[in-house]
Amino acid sequence: MVAMGVNREHSRLAVEMASEHAAVWAGVGHYPAEEEEPDIAALRELALSTRVVAVGEVGLDFEHGDISRRDQWSRFEKLCALAVELDLPVSIHNRGATDEIEQVIHEHPGLRGVMHYFALGWADAERFLDLGFHLSFAGLVTRPSRNDLREVVKRCPADRLLLETDSPYGNAHKRMGVPNRPAYLLDTAELVAELRGLTLDELGALETANALTLFTRMT
Repeated sequence: MVAMGVNREHSRLAVEMASEHAAVWAGVGHYPAEEEEPDIAALRELALSTRVVAVGEVGLDFEHGDISRRDQWSRFEKLCALAVELDLPVSIHNRGATDEIEQVIHEHPGLRGVMHYFALGWADAERFLDLGFHLSFAGLVTRPSRNDLREVVKRCPADRLLLETDSPYGNAHKRMGVPNRPAYLLDTAELVAELRGLTLDELGALETANALTLFTRMT
């Protein structure tokens, strides 16, 4: 599993946990709604650990928090530049900022990564797939009202499909009101396997291959 950092302190803790547990890897990042400025130098130093496989969570959130769009954009650009510098993928958070995120990706040649907690329709999915990005799906896809998202799961190219829990959030429908945990990835996997006509073992092999392809430090 990958434990994503949302600020300097959380990123440090993620790296520590990854260093202590062979099954855990880390991302170092800065959530767009964080009030403090990202410490790029500190994140760069943390990212030198061989246990760090991504710069994330990063991105733009124009629906929550009090950080101006201008400040979020500036921070996001710096974090994307760091990812390119270190040849690490990014895990991107997107709330109401698809056009802006697409522009930033275009402005950083060589940037690769995953659209975390993907929650949009096929038209937006195609935009990020055309940029070479992976799509990662969480428990949201299990909710009965999300037929549009299930269609994206069906149509997503097999080699770009990832799953996540977004713990402690992102609960599957049957676990609403219960704190999420990595073990509950199975809830999403069961539905995704059904939608794509795969067994759980086949989906597991696909997910392993996709993770190793994107997060190259895992290999």
